[in-house]
Amino acid sequence: MNGLLPEGFHDRLPPHADAAAALARRVLDVARLYGYEQVDPPLAEFEESLGARLKAGSAKDAVRFTDPVSRRTLAIRPDITAQVGRIAATRMAHHPRPVRLSYAGQVLKLRASQLRPERAMQQVGCELIGRDSVAAVREIVTVAVEALEAAGVPSLALDFTLPDLVEQLAPDMAATQLAALRERLDAKDAAGVAAIDPAFLPLIEAAGPFEAAIARLRAHDSAGVLASRLDGLEEVAQAVAGRVSLTLDPTERHGFEYQSWIGFSLFARGVRGEIGRGGSYSVIGAAGDEPAVGFSLFADPILDAQLAPAERRRLFVPYGTDADAAALLRAAGWVAVAALDPEDSAAAQLCTHELRDGMPVEL
Repeated sequence: MNGLLPEGFHDRLPPHADAAAALARRVLDVARLYGYEQVDPPLAEFEESLGARLKAGSAKDAVRFTDPVSRRTLAIRPDITAQVGRIAATRMAHHPRPVRLSYAGQVLKLRASQLRPERAMQQVGCELIGRDSVAAVREIVTVAVEALEAAGVPSLALDFTLPDLVEQLAPDMAATQLAALRERLDAKDAAGVAAIDPAFLPLIEAAGPFEAAIARLRAHDSAGVLASRLDGLEEVAQAVAGRVSLTLDPTERHGFEYQSWIGFSLFARGVRGEIGRGGSYSVIGAAGDEPAVGFSLFADPILDAQLAPAERRRLFVPYGTDADAAALLRAAGWVAVAALDPEDSAAAQLCTHELRDGMPVEL
């Protein structure tokens, strides 16, 4: 039979599916120790509800279809963050703030990008809803880094950005001019920035290794407008200093259009593109917008780069072995694969060990 799948979809086979489950489990286990409790939103929701909470760009990514029961349009989630925000703002609106929630699940995008050809992907993350203070961001960044370390992802790098920096520095600039300036800064177009306002040229230069970049920003901020912001940014960076490589790109906005005062991207050596993203944002609630901060990790690029491999340690239990002996081995943590007939073998069952004279022997 034809095993062809639609473009952007794939089967994840063993042991890679085990690696995916282990990655999510390790991230969620770290999050649980910080007080993040797991939620499990549905794969699809009413389009108007999901679309109202998604970022404008993400809303365009949603796959839509008509529900044969309600006759209303449903949308399959392209992102889980918005669903977690909905849960916090509705079913958990009574919960004391901040509320800490974690999640793991599949998302589906209408179209893939050249950088990421997958349309169905695994997303794992945490959201802290009710605060976006420096302390809240410090915690979220710490959890993200610690979770990736626990998952075995090496050589991490963290790149900070300040999404609303330009608005803070130019509060009286006309909206059209401000949009053009943001676009040119995001493209690192020095000539374009100079044509709009040369005073913003130093912001392009203030990008690179964290310490040097923030020093350049402080030198540019002669009036002290950014002092408290930069103090907070340094405090966040100190939480993971020495554990990851730190950089700063203060005007980067691609993918951070709806973050508020801080955003960050996570990278790992050997992986093309980012493996995670986070920052501060707002959740739409019945009583108005509510501050929040969180992160999402993208499991697929981590797994594709084999940065979080699953351990395939399997013990072959020969035919006729007492079932109680195999049960004791499983209780001790062994994956014990019992032969179902005399012809079965350790090689056929892809086992790394075999039970001989009551003891596991490495093959």
